[in-house]
Amino acid sequence: MKPSKVILIVLVLAAVVVGFRALPIRAGFIELEGYVRGLGTIGPLVWTVAYVVCTVLFIPGSALTLGAGGLFGLTTGFLVVLVGANIGALCAFLLAKTLLREKVASWAASNAKFKSLDRAIGSQGFKMVFLSRLSPAFPFSLLNYMLGLTAVRAGTYVLANLLGMLPGIFLFVYIGAAARDAIAGQADASAGFYQQILKYIGLLATVAVVVVVTRIARKAMREAEQQQEGNLTSGVPLLNADHQPTSFTAMTIAGDAHDGQLIDNCHPPRWNNPTPVGKYNLVVIGGGTAGLVSAAGSAGLGAKVALIERNLLGGDCLNVGCVPSKGVIRAARAAHDARSGAEFGIQNTGDPQIEFATAMARMRRLRAGISAHDSAERFRKLGVDVFIGNGKFVDANTIEVDGQRLQFDRAVIATGARASEPAIPGLREAGYYTNETIFTLTELPRRLAVIGAGPIGCELAQSFQRLGSQVTLLTDGAEIMPREDRDAAAIVRAQMEKDGVKIITGAKITGAMQLTGVKNLAVKVGDKALDLACDAILVSVGRTPNLEGLGLEAANVRYGLRGVEVDTRMRTSNPRIFAAGDVCSRYQFTHAADAMARIVIANALFMSRRKATDLVMPWCTYTDPEIAHAGFYEKDAVAAGFEVATITQQLSDVDRAILDGETEGFARVHYDKKTGRILGGTIVARHAGEMLGELTLAITAKQSVGVLSSTIHSYPTQAEVLRKIGDAYMRTKLTPTVKKLFAKWLEWRR
Repeated sequence: MKPSKVILIVLVLAAVVVGFRALPIRAGFIELEGYVRGLGTIGPLVWTVAYVVCTVLFIPGSALTLGAGGLFGLTTGFLVVLVGANIGALCAFLLAKTLLREKVASWAASNAKFKSLDRAIGSQGFKMVFLSRLSPAFPFSLLNYMLGLTAVRAGTYVLANLLGMLPGIFLFVYIGAAARDAIAGQADASAGFYQQILKYIGLLATVAVVVVVTRIARKAMREAEQQQEGNLTSGVPLLNADHQPTSFTAMTIAGDAHDGQLIDNCHPPRWNNPTPVGKYNLVVIGGGTAGLVSAAGSAGLGAKVALIERNLLGGDCLNVGCVPSKGVIRAARAAHDARSGAEFGIQNTGDPQIEFATAMARMRRLRAGISAHDSAERFRKLGVDVFIGNGKFVDANTIEVDGQRLQFDRAVIATGARASEPAIPGLREAGYYTNETIFTLTELPRRLAVIGAGPIGCELAQSFQRLGSQVTLLTDGAEIMPREDRDAAAIVRAQMEKDGVKIITGAKITGAMQLTGVKNLAVKVGDKALDLACDAILVSVGRTPNLEGLGLEAANVRYGLRGVEVDTRMRTSNPRIFAAGDVCSRYQFTHAADAMARIVIANALFMSRRKATDLVMPWCTYTDPEIAHAGFYEKDAVAAGFEVATITQQLSDVDRAILDGETEGFARVHYDKKTGRILGGTIVARHAGEMLGELTLAITAKQSVGVLSSTIHSYPTQAEVLRKIGDAYMRTKLTPTVKKLFAKWLEWRR
């Protein structure tokens, strides 16, 4: 929050306190109480009218509620407050609805936050009003008017308001009545000690009930928010239900020295699981990025932590994802650069000789070296109890691994996801690779068919083509990389086709078979059928969460085909159990898993309330050129209610890109027309992922596009494309009127 806003809030609060003390409000309450005592039977009616007036005038009603209990006792006082509070709330609601609703609705059309809230109240009016009334975190006098500005209906409001007020009114009236009886008991010597004890026990019981109801209300409110915002769980549904996770033995090459080192680090054959002693602060199931960060971070803060992994520590990123794929991509780029030297005066007498086995051995060697960072031994030295084996929940706070039971205060499910298997007849019999097995290749396939044109499919299709395969990329969609802007994906497609990749869109694969060492895919494109012969098939059609054998039912953890269900704070339906990473998130990236794990540590161990929805999530597809993105796409920003403007700057206008011969690409920034705040952006360049950090930081810090202009960039660099976008934005501020004023000023200065 800006300092100016903080100062304003402090001044307003100070004014309220001073006003309450300076004005005769307190004296007015005392005078009103004395007056009502003298009215006799009509006293409750006068008190009810006073309550209505105070509610409409924003005067807090807690004093009146306590006073009703003291004046009239529990039964009459409860009825008086119930009637007065509801009539007053309805009057305030109708005033706001009648006078301001239309104006606010018109303004809300361009305000994303209020538009979202308005939609939520309109669709779940009763639930939202009822829950907000139950929770004392909401200022009720203000809430009456705020709800009147939304789409909730009057009838719904009255009923939900009436029911939601009951616990709070009862509590305050009871306190007032108990206080009166206690004072009377002190004056009356005949009042017994045990009678007073019973009254205070009743008071404590009432407070306890309201606290419990409040907690239930807050939990239900979070669930309502989650339904409106969209659950974090997403991904590709399970295509073949009997498709099981890949064992680490299928991900590695038996007898290979480098893979042997990897296994020794990440699934030690002679590892002895420790003996659990006492309750753990945190038990983590899954040793991928989310699990490792959760375990290491928690142990570093002093928590007693257990980590369970059944496959390879390091998860997808180390073993079958980021690390090996980028090793292959680097080799492929070297091959491409060797072929492309003529422009730079480097003459090649022929096509470069590529030793595919050497390139893959380099990848395995580097992966094995990196694996020490994720090794079981390293985590043992960090103070984590590492268990190699299958972990499963046996109840809401116990996990069993290889016959040993681990009690926990909190747990994290971080089991990740695996490559999905499409339901293509004959595919399993014909044999295929996924990203989990493709890195075991030591011999280059002469012809490779890639099914799926998402990030993984496109990255590996281009890489294997550059390494010497003849690659055919098949997708049932109209284009490759459907998530990205069409002009961005078109640049990558053009380069892939220039490299030699054959791309077939709108392709439906109806069957697969293998005959005499050759694989065949039956493909239908529109009305045309064709047979595609190949030597290897790579499947890349999405991800399936790893949920098998976890015993989630025993732990009361809800899940579905898309993974474990979590709220915005990464909690499952069991409040003791959290989840992070690919098993629960639509953002299936290593850096996303890392960020979610940090949220889990704060929320699980330190009762923080950090939200995953507050994260600005960047991502990059490592084709050549790369496509990197952060924040909103334009269509999503418009749907969220922003008035969006966009600036696109071509790399062909950037000196360093011209000198590098890498002018096919651009940077694009979407911003809010009203504030200039950056909403999102895309970069298409050979090193777009390295350039995206500046844009991600600006979005996270809620900066204006102008900050890109005021940031000094080294010259010459391709990142200057962002400064050019900032300059273009600043030029939009130089309207003809402003320019004319500047001219007058400068003329006067001459």
